[in-house]
Amino acid sequence: MTAAVFPLVPRRRVIGLAFGGARSVRRGIGSDVASTREYHPGDDVGWMDWAASAKLSAARGDDEFIVRERFADEAPRVVVLVDRRPSMGIGASTFRTLDKPRAILAALDLIGTSAHAARSLTGYLDYALGDPYWRPPRSERVAEPGTFERPFGAPVDTVARGLFFLGEHRRDLPTQAFVFVLSDFAVPPDLDAWQRALEHQWEIVPVVIQDPVWERTFPDVGGITIPYAQPGSGRVVPVYVTEREAARLREEHESRWASLVRDFRSLGIEPVEARSHEYADLLSSFLRWADLRQMWRGAIV
Repeated sequence: MTAAVFPLVPRRRVIGLAFGGARSVRRGIGSDVASTREYHPGDDVGWMDWAASAKLSAARGDDEFIVRERFADEAPRVVVLVDRRPSMGIGASTFRTLDKPRAILAALDLIGTSAHAARSLTGYLDYALGDPYWRPPRSERVAEPGTFERPFGAPVDTVARGLFFLGEHRRDLPTQAFVFVLSDFAVPPDLDAWQRALEHQWEIVPVVIQDPVWERTFPDVGGITIPYAQPGSGRVVPVYVTEREAARLREEHESRWASLVRDFRSLGIEPVEARSHEYADLLSSFLRWADLRQMWRGAIV
């Protein structure tokens, strides 16, 4: 059975490692014809355009040969930057359907499988212990044994730190590398840090892991006591929520979401909306993102 994957759709043609699954600006071995030209000694006979050669020979009254040049099939490098702040360690409960740690694992597996299918090198970065845990892009899958038992103790500015760190490792991340950023973005993105990262001409993809009921909005639970998980401590405490507090939280959360999407789109970025930890749901979210990318690319081209 073929593994479920989503396509890595760049905004422009890829400049990366040869023999991958994406079309490049370079000429080389590939499936898409870039142009034709006259034959030069040493050209591969397999490049020959026999129909065009016959027409040119007939027109000139001499033997003339035309070869096809193709766009090389190349593979972008892929890195996943994971936000491991305490709020990303909140699991599912009776009232909360989203399990964030499971969503991270499922997203990593899906990104790794899709990158592998595109013959891309994959890497990983987080700040779970305060310092960078960095695996440069290489041939193995993203999901390396032991990586995901790491704690959720990253600092508040972990995403900005990660983007800066990757900027200091440009040798591992050439132009148009894919950088997937997994976070709930409860801490608003540092737009200056994102803008600087975009100047490296990377394909930055925020994967927003937010509970659709408690974080994207807030339910009408005014007048009752609900259990609250305290991030980082593992404790669950009862909290009484008034109707006014519930309305305020709903307005804050919905405003935060609208601002987040607006900020990303102002940078020309479309986020992946991860509302579930189920693999099939996440795949649908990534496929929607890929469809939007394909539409944008068609508009740009």
